[in-house]
Amino acid sequence: MGKVAIVTGGTRGIGQAISLALKEMGFTVVANYGGNDAAAAQFTADTGIVSYKWDVGDHQACIDGCAKVAAEVGPIDVVVNNAGVTRDGVLHKMSFEDWNDVMRINLGGCFNMAKATFPGMRERGWGRIVNIGSINGQAGQYGQVNYAAAKSGIHGFTKALAQEGAKFGVTVNAIAPGYIDTDMVAAVPAPVLEKIVAKIPVGRLGQASEIARGVAFLCSDNAGFVTGSTMSINGGQHMY
Repeated sequence: MGKVAIVTGGTRGIGQAISLALKEMGFTVVANYGGNDAAAAQFTADTGIVSYKWDVGDHQACIDGCAKVAAEVGPIDVVVNNAGVTRDGVLHKMSFEDWNDVMRINLGGCFNMAKATFPGMRERGWGRIVNIGSINGQAGQYGQVNYAAAKSGIHGFTKALAQEGAKFGVTVNAIAPGYIDTDMVAAVPAPVLEKIVAKIPVGRLGQASEIARGVAFLCSDNAGFVTGSTMSINGGQHMY
């Protein structure tokens, strides 16, 4: 059995592509998901990748879930913190619940999953943590103070934890995707989407597989000297 990798939000969209890419690399992949039982069941049936359900924003659920994965599959060597939600709205209309849900899941989930797995990686002398940030955490976005703050926080979290893990063989990196052709982006009204694409120098949306390839590299032995880095995959839309 190869090293065990867990991908949060790993049964759909970008997470699904990451799960498949890591499986192709030889990792034993586990996909975490938060709510869509039907999609997770179909994903497991199609790919053979086992899925586990828990809310990454729930600290104890992460501790218990990761312990269950370790007992049933093996020690977790790779964590990809991909799970996230949006609750968009301008600040004067945003509820505390909309703010808190995004911070709890998108940023808190990174802490919770790292807390559950980082000590074991440290003890074994090898590990990979890849956190999925966002172009909007780098550049900001109107109507997304919660999402932009959480994703920006992920980039800072990554740099700080990388310093703690480096001497133990644990690398911690982030990827900041631009606009990717997923269900979330497909839901954007066509006129708005056209304006978004017009601002991307390469002239198209990104593909989930392009994000997955970046994650795959950061999880490989070839990336052992890369830590504390944020890889921007955005078609040149924001050069940071």
